[in-house]
Amino acid sequence: MTGALSFAAPWLLVALAVLPALWWLLRVTPPTPRTQSFPPARLLRDLPAVEETPARTPWWLLLLRLLAAALIILGLARPVWNAAQGDAVEQPLLIVVDDGWASAADWPDRMAAAGAALDAAARATRRVAILPTSPTVTGEPPRPTGWMPAEEARARLAALRPHPWAPDRPAALEALRNWRDGGRNGGSPSLYVSDGLAHGGDDGAALMAALADAGPLQVARGAPGTARVLLPPRAEADRLVLGLRRAPGGPAGEAAVLAMTPDGRTLGRATLPLAAGATEAEGSLELPVEIRNSVTQLALEGTSEGAPPGAAGVVLLDERFRRRPVGLLAAQEESADTPLTGSLYYLDRALSPFAEVRRGTLDVLLSRRLAVLVLADRPLAEGAETEAVTRFVEGGGLLLRFAGPRLAEKGDALLPVPLRAGERALGSALSWERPQTLAPFAEGSPFAGLTPPAEVTVSTQVLAEPVPRLAERSWARLSDGTPLVTFENRGQGRIVLFHVTANADWSNLPLSGLYIDMLRRIVALSSGVAGSEGEAPLAPVETLDGFGRLGAPPPVAGPIGAARLDSTTPGPRHPPGWYGTSGEGGERRALNLSARLPAPAPAAAPPSGARETRIGGVPAERDLGPWLLAAALVLLAADLLLSLQSRGLGLRARAALLALAILVPGLAQAQGAPEGSAALATRLAYVVTGDTATDEVSRQGLAGLSEYVNRRTAANLAEPVALRPGVDDLSLYPLLLWVVLPDAAAPDARAVDALNAFMRNGGIILFDTRNEGSGEGVSLGADAALRRLTSRLQVPPLAPLPDDHVLKRAFYLLPELPGRYAGGPVWIARDTDRANDSVSPVIIGGHDWASAWAVDARGSNPYAVIPGGARQRTLAYRFGVNLVIYALTGNYKGDQVHVPAILERLGN
Repeated sequence: MTGALSFAAPWLLVALAVLPALWWLLRVTPPTPRTQSFPPARLLRDLPAVEETPARTPWWLLLLRLLAAALIILGLARPVWNAAQGDAVEQPLLIVVDDGWASAADWPDRMAAAGAALDAAARATRRVAILPTSPTVTGEPPRPTGWMPAEEARARLAALRPHPWAPDRPAALEALRNWRDGGRNGGSPSLYVSDGLAHGGDDGAALMAALADAGPLQVARGAPGTARVLLPPRAEADRLVLGLRRAPGGPAGEAAVLAMTPDGRTLGRATLPLAAGATEAEGSLELPVEIRNSVTQLALEGTSEGAPPGAAGVVLLDERFRRRPVGLLAAQEESADTPLTGSLYYLDRALSPFAEVRRGTLDVLLSRRLAVLVLADRPLAEGAETEAVTRFVEGGGLLLRFAGPRLAEKGDALLPVPLRAGERALGSALSWERPQTLAPFAEGSPFAGLTPPAEVTVSTQVLAEPVPRLAERSWARLSDGTPLVTFENRGQGRIVLFHVTANADWSNLPLSGLYIDMLRRIVALSSGVAGSEGEAPLAPVETLDGFGRLGAPPPVAGPIGAARLDSTTPGPRHPPGWYGTSGEGGERRALNLSARLPAPAPAAAPPSGARETRIGGVPAERDLGPWLLAAALVLLAADLLLSLQSRGLGLRARAALLALAILVPGLAQAQGAPEGSAALATRLAYVVTGDTATDEVSRQGLAGLSEYVNRRTAANLAEPVALRPGVDDLSLYPLLLWVVLPDAAAPDARAVDALNAFMRNGGIILFDTRNEGSGEGVSLGADAALRRLTSRLQVPPLAPLPDDHVLKRAFYLLPELPGRYAGGPVWIARDTDRANDSVSPVIIGGHDWASAWAVDARGSNPYAVIPGGARQRTLAYRFGVNLVIYALTGNYKGDQVHVPAILERLGN
């Protein structure tokens, strides 16, 4: 070890002592020639010398050869820069790894720290054992491996993954003691890769003390506040209030939370600011109710390095967050649905688009769990009725009431404010000169942001008694200041009263769109419910892994009783994820890890004498051996070139070519491909949109497609490239992917000329609007953007892709051409152009093919396909293969349509 430089095979440095001998050998010259008298030689004395041989090797050439020899010796000695410092003993090494939920955020750095220790052990030929601290996916307690060579331990380490539950350090300590007490596994140095948190009251002090007692201990921990816990949200009128926790000591920054659908689409993004050292952060996600009801997952956005959120950074939203069962009850059910005049006629039609409307008697409605109970001018009888509704409200339900003649005549105890007897109407003792309009909604009202239409008026209402804080309990008022909508919190629930009827008898409010918006916001204030009750078993449907990704449940995952779901702590038997009932009408419930986690607390400090390092704070090792050997090869090539030149053999050009043949491949790999190398390999390309996320999906998609094409066909595609039409040369690429964003700007004149020339000379542009397969589209405005982009391009007349087109049989026979989304037409050139082999220069679709083809750094597909299934993704890849073959070979398979006619003629 010399500073940051060390040698894996230092004994080879002994060969440096041979350099002086090599110097002497290279300097050796032939013996001095003996002088012999030869008279005819006088005739040659005045002839010019054609070649002169130096008596000694030039010093610079000698130095060049010695330097090459020294570089070879140093390279074979395997020098390593920033090598991990191993213990100066030959005892085996024990590596203890926290592999619970808190390790997912910086898992690559943890594996790098453990891998560096393995490298150091391998250089010292030390044996290694590995002890994870979390229970396995099969529910077995943690236990160490046996001693093994470092290379074998490397495979065991690579197989480790973080689990979506907390580590069990007491069980790991017990397993360690049993392992050591069992015989030959005594004291040894150890490396503890800790997640830095205390779990279940255990801060790891006992485990670290046991490791320190057995030998030198090194503790590697991440930066404070790395592990983050996303809490289940709190639903409010038109937003979700988000919460985040982390351990103390974290730096200032922000956390982004994504609202996602089951198919992986992102519908919203919220930012939670984090102050330096703060342990909690809060933010809000504002989404319309219709969109919010389609959100099933909240996830922390990964870092720029692609780190996953982890199981604690994902919250699944089940029916309690998005489903709102609403029960309707009127005073006279037989006439409640009478068109235009029934008390529930407008309510039913206003609530049905965004809520589950239920009908029946009060007992029937309350026998199932409700989010909202609506009473339209129906007073409650004293006794059992009032007690039942009171339990509903105080248990968290929302009671929405509408006034009317019956309620004006006789109220009951479940009203937000006391009411005056009788109604206030035009022509009565408490009359108005004209119908009253609505006042603007106050800032703190759930209706804030809505604009009352001027044509909405109220002619009759029930008045509230003037009580203290009446203004604070009013959500809406008339222009004269009298309350229109009042509320009161009762227990865990809320009572809301409209001081007008639910139909148009007292107001034309039910005839306006404002009525629907107000009801939507009130229902959104309620707590969602889940239909399963009691001990009905909920079987695992999909579960989260340690990185926060949904997948098939592990083999030992078992069902949970519905009543016990909220009190269940996730573990191997019950991992976090979706649980549900089978059969018709079955529903899913979410078991979230973060709902059962305490506030993150830092782990104990390492014991005295232990060495502590920071994960990710030490530069990675760099093996200098290959670079030194490459440099030696360059010097030897230069020596060969100079030697050939000094002999005057006329081989200078050939020597230069030989040196270039040796040097160029290595330089190309070390420094990247030189300019113009695109002509040396076939590559797919995509148009840069300016949106980083979209461009990354395009790159991953074409990279995944290229790898699939290389495996399935004789084509050999290199890495895809990003292009800017009008700036980069397009003529080197057969296929150009262009993802159309809604805000895409029209290309300038240079780009238009380049694109037209590209299509005219045989290139194909695949326009993807990403707005198929979801009914309303996932990229609203993309069609208008497509028209804007192609307005000046020479796009031929288009038609839907026919079933017999060559794109469906260029390599695979395909019934459809799905991408991430299925359905919707694919458009190609309507007429054939023999000048371009009848190849369509433009293909247009909205299937988001790039997302279906995309492969991330781990080799997995990061985006789900819709409606899903392996078959759809396979068909998407096969369409990509057909597309590439179509771009590379043209319309050659189109000639096959003439085969029957040719065979018939040959037969005749």
